[in-house]
Amino acid sequence: MQRTDLEKYLTDLLKPQQIKDFTPNGLQVQGSDTITKVITGVTASKALIERAITENADAILVHHGYFWKNESYVIRGMKHDRIKALLLNDINLFAYHLPLDIHPTLGNNAQLAQLFNIENVRPLELGNSLSVAMQGDFAQAYSGNELANIINETLGRECLHIAPPSNKPIKTIAWCSGGGQGYIELAAEQGIDAFLTGEVSEQTTHVANEMNIHFFAAGHHATERYGVKALGEHIAQELGLDVQFIDIDNPV
Repeated sequence: MQRTDLEKYLTDLLKPQQIKDFTPNGLQVQGSDTITKVITGVTASKALIERAITENADAILVHHGYFWKNESYVIRGMKHDRIKALLLNDINLFAYHLPLDIHPTLGNNAQLAQLFNIENVRPLELGNSLSVAMQGDFAQAYSGNELANIINETLGRECLHIAPPSNKPIKTIAWCSGGGQGYIELAAEQGIDAFLTGEVSEQTTHVANEMNIHFFAAGHHATERYGVKALGEHIAQELGLDVQFIDIDNPV
């Protein structure tokens, strides 16, 4: 299909204009006019670009692209090498950050809810339908250790679990994929039993202990694999494109 048609389809689907972001969403680097093979992945790293070149892809679709807020405008070093590889091989780069986090079915948070069988999913930021963080319920209560084991098995990596002194059972949970640790206080203020995200900060331990909430950090990459994978599967089915998800492992 034509690049412009794919761009329009993704814009209509993800609606990036609805949310303020830290990076441009959509086509970031222009390549071939015609797209038949798409590589999807979490981050547009040099390793993912090299795999796309090997696979003769016309486009790369990622969650983490380029040109972030406060990033240097200068194209040199690592940025030069990445963009040069895309241009020399006529590969389009599409990137969708927050729009892919919040999409109600294909987004990272929606996919995590499916993986962990979370019910009654709703915004953590009350009254905000575009909330980046979500909350929901489990059908049964889990101990902190039980939920940690479920997270480890589901995501294929060992999470960090900070249990509050009460070590209370977990029936309600809030979550935000990636670097969402800042939402833990909002979750605790609403009386939610646990908070799950990708990363952890120094102060998070104190918040969990003092506000009586379980905290799970399961990895930025590990919690954001599933949105772009689901998006790729969607466009393969709906648009007939050849789409391949490539997971470049990242322990962070």
